[in-house]
Amino acid sequence: MGVHNKEICSPIGVHSLASRTPLGLHPWDEVKSMRPEFKRLRIKQIDRALEPFAAAKDSPRPLKGWLRAVRETTGITVRQMAMRLKKAPTLVAKLEKSEAEYRITLGSLRDAADALGCRLVYAIVPKTGSIQELAEERARTKAAENVRAVEHSMALEDQAVGGVPEKIEEETRRILKRTGKK
Repeated sequence: MGVHNKEICSPIGVHSLASRTPLGLHPWDEVKSMRPEFKRLRIKQIDRALEPFAAAKDSPRPLKGWLRAVRETTGITVRQMAMRLKKAPTLVAKLEKSEAEYRITLGSLRDAADALGCRLVYAIVPKTGSIQELAEERARTKAAENVRAVEHSMALEDQAVGGVPEKIEEETRRILKRTGKK
C-alpha cells in the first residue's frame, strides 16, 4: 500500500484525501474534533502500538545502511538483487547509498526490502518517554507561556500574585483535561 499524492498517512494507516469519515470529515479533521475521552483512548492505542519499537530506537544503524548490511549478510549479490527488483545493478548501489544517507523514499525502501525477502517496518517513536508524556510536555509548555504572560501583565500593573509554578501545573491539568490527554 503506497502513499501517493491523493493519500495521507496517519497512525492508523493510509487514507484517500477524497474519502470521508462517517461524520463527513476528512480523517484528520475527525481526530481534531474527537471528544476528550476518545483522544485519551487514541493516545493509549498509539503508545501500545509503539511499544515493540521502543527498544529498536536505540539500536545503532549499520554505517552503510540496512539494505547493504542485510544484502551482504544473506549472501545476495548486487546483480541478484537487481534482478529481483527488475532494475539495473547501478540502481541497487544508488538505493544502498541513498538509504545510508537518509535520502531514500519509503516506497523504494519497501521495494528493496521485499527484494531481500524482508518487510519494511517503520514507526515514529518519541525520543524519550511515551506519546502521553509528549502530550503532557506540550501542555506544560503552553501552560507556562499562558501563566507567564498573565503574570507579566499583572506585574506591570503591580498586581503580581506569585505562585507561578503552582499555576503552571494547574493550567497544565486544565489543558490536558480539556484536550482529553489525561
